[in-house]
Amino acid sequence: MARSQTDVSLATAPASLKRLRQISHVLDKAIPVPGTKVRIVLDSILGLLPGGGDVLTGLMSVYIVFEGARMGVPAATLGRMGTNIVLDVLTGTVPVLGDLFDVAWKANSQNVKLLEQHIAAPGPSRAADKLFAFVVIVLLIALVVGVAALSVWLLSQGWALLRSA
Repeated sequence: MARSQTDVSLATAPASLKRLRQISHVLDKAIPVPGTKVRIVLDSILGLLPGGGDVLTGLMSVYIVFEGARMGVPAATLGRMGTNIVLDVLTGTVPVLGDLFDVAWKANSQNVKLLEQHIAAPGPSRAADKLFAFVVIVLLIALVVGVAALSVWLLSQGWALLRSA
């Protein structure tokens, strides 16, 4: 009996999932604050770099969704994962508040948890799910790059205003 695409994807899931857990940990739980249960989020620290930090952390987040698509995650789950990233990226554009939101939201950890739930109880993958995954990933990349470009542009405009004053 031939194995389906989902069976093959789930067969390689443990190695992929381990890698995704590591990425999620680095982005969402990297640095413990001594004496508390709070962890400083690398996503927030890198987000302080205008444009570049947002692109780096955003693309790492999109990679988690990409791996989920490779594992055969259904469209509904991919949509939830994409929504987590959209909220993370859009709130990250608000100085200070966005960084505080990152500490609480932990979109990457939530997305890895969604993948773990899928692996525990896999559902069938359809061709429409693959098309949806492609569209979601392309739109997420465009959002990440667009927000980073907007950040750099706003910073350059602010710098130009300061220099002219």
